[in-house]
Amino acid sequence: MDYRVESSETLRNKCAACYRQFNKIEHLVEHMRTSYHSAHEPTCGICKKHCRSFESLREHLIGPLPKQECRNIFSTRGCKFCLAILDSPYALRVHQDRCQLSGVNAGLLGRFANLGIRDNTENGSTRGTQVVALACKMVGGGSDSSLDLCAKVCLIDEYENIIFQSYVKPLLPVTNYRYETTGIRPEYLRDAMPLRQVQRKIQDFLCNGEPMWKIRPRGGKARILVGHGLDHDLDSLQVEYPQVMIRDTAKYPPLMKTSKLSNSLKYDIQTGIQDPYEDCVATMKLYMRMRSQVHKIEAYPLASDPQNRNNFASWRQNELERMSPEQMLEASRSDYYCWCLDSRDM
Repeated sequence: MDYRVESSETLRNKCAACYRQFNKIEHLVEHMRTSYHSAHEPTCGICKKHCRSFESLREHLIGPLPKQECRNIFSTRGCKFCLAILDSPYALRVHQDRCQLSGVNAGLLGRFANLGIRDNTENGSTRGTQVVALACKMVGGGSDSSLDLCAKVCLIDEYENIIFQSYVKPLLPVTNYRYETTGIRPEYLRDAMPLRQVQRKIQDFLCNGEPMWKIRPRGGKARILVGHGLDHDLDSLQVEYPQVMIRDTAKYPPLMKTSKLSNSLKYDIQTGIQDPYEDCVATMKLYMRMRSQVHKIEAYPLASDPQNRNNFASWRQNELERMSPEQMLEASRSDYYCWCLDSRDM
């Protein structure tokens, strides 16, 4: 029987975050220079391994080739929705009852939401709203019906209350109403709110009295906008909004399958006719879950912060090679803005 014992040198060159091993310390330094490991990465609650996304964390815990020790514990105490590890099977049952993204209430409210125009953008109760979710439903335009035209829009707050909802009259003729998925008929758009009016209402509500050029990520009046594939929705509405205020679940690295492949919004709510209210609820719940994660508080949490730019500079190579993997991990920072940082500004 062949027993292989790891040398102390190999163990010393083992990444303290993802546990990859390197033959030479300089290879580990180069790995740390490009991997951007940080406290904001999805981390296994059992072995503490860092993963690039929740998709890779799920594979680590469930399969197809999971770490066996982690899989055994996760099978009895792990939440299949958020991948958290609970203290006991009973605690897991209590947790899962409130952890699911979709539920009866969302579908019920969505059906009531179809009744017509809802406009609370001027309502005083929305003035303190800091986060809103947006979703649109598209019909087809152009000679081949491949042009997406916004025909219905919904805007909700973080408590899933409708702020604004309306059918939208496109600027171009509709050639395919896509009824099977939109539920929209020609008569719904005949007297619908014109696109320009919808555009102004949404733009004004998002900016919240702040000039576009003055909007900043912290300390301003403008609202955080949540959605899935928001570039497409905003383009169809012809609404401009700064990227620093957008939280797109299709582009958020921890939710992506790889660094270049977007995730898709596939929940039970997206069967048959899809209502934009239900899409808003799904993305808002996902955003709130990501925002509520508790991560280590750092004064300068991003690799792009000026104080961190030289942490792994090539001219520090000799100094870095004398560090332990744990010390290098301590110096490393994330290359994306973690949504948990939003909760510290609210």
